[in-house]
This record gives sequence, C-alpha cells and structure tokens, in this order.
Amino acid sequence: MRVISGFLKGRIIEGYNIKGTRPTMARVKESIFSSIQNDIQGAICLDLFSGSGSLGIEAISNGAKYCYFIDNNKEVIKQLTKTINNFKINDKVMIKNMDYKDALSLFSSQKIKFDLIFVDPPYDYKIIDSIINLIIKNDLLSLNGKLILEFRDDILNDNYDFLKLIKNKKYKDKYVFIYQKVID
Repeated sequence: MRVISGFLKGRIIEGYNIKGTRPTMARVKESIFSSIQNDIQGAICLDLFSGSGSLGIEAISNGAKYCYFIDNNKEVIKQLTKTINNFKINDKVMIKNMDYKDALSLFSSQKIKFDLIFVDPPYDYKIIDSIINLIIKNDLLSLNGKLILEFRDDILNDNYDFLKLIKNKKYKDKYVFIYQKVID
C-alpha cells in the first residue's frame, strides 16, 4: 500500500496485512481524498481504528496540520509508530493504543475538535451509528468539519442532529459516507 499524493507520495505504508486490519482500497482512498481535498490544508484530523494509518498519513501528506491515530491493536500501533518514524512526521502525529470509546471521551475532556474524522472499523462490528452519536454527544467535530465513514452493512440516516450527509458512494460491497457539521 502506498501514499497516493502529497509530499509523501509513493512511500510504502506497512502494516496492512496485520491480523484484524483491512486496508482501504486505493480507488476508495482516491475518491475520499478527492472529495475532501479543499478541507485538508491545516486540518486537525482523527484516524479512528487507524490500522496501518493510511488515511491519516494521506491527510498529513496533503497538508493536514496534525493527526491523532487511535487503534486498540498493539501490533498495529507498533508498526504504525515505525512507519511514522520512517516518514519523519513525528511532530505531526499522536498515536494512542486505546479503545475508541475511551479515546473519544478523552478528546472531549481535553476539548479537542477535529476538522476531519476518519472512521473505518472492522466491518463485522456494525458500530458506525453509535460512533456517530458519540461524536455528536462529545462535540468533537469543528464547524464545517467532515466525518468520513467506511462500512459495509451498517444502516445510517441522512442526517444526525447537526450532521448532514453530503456524499455517499458504494464500492462493490462497501460504502463511504461523508457528513458535514452544519449549524443552521
């Protein structure tokens, strides 16, 4: 798996083959980043269920200011840390080995808001709806911030409180939904 654009373009991201991970397909990642390209520069990002870190690293490569990587798999975190060190982007990231609920609660207590939140949990978890509600409850998305979700079987609404669905696309057996925080 490679970084597809930005200053890290072409660099190899390891860790996509660790048990429990599933990499985002290159064409799906290209589509996601095409949709959010105008929102990346200077963004504070969260890569929840980060796995290899492909989405967060892509955001950093394209001008995001900072990215928090969260995963509860110790082997994944070890490989991600190695990748971040190899890419020499340590000053732009924080890597946490913790459960997503604990991480969202921690960010809320620290009053951290994100411009871009990537959520790509294992497909069989079917927890996207509850994650959306936790993000809303903890007020973790900045105004006009975007929530980017990749999933397979979850059933989602077009709108959640102040989150409006701005894009949905199907790729074979998976979906990508992008919501934006909009206050009327």
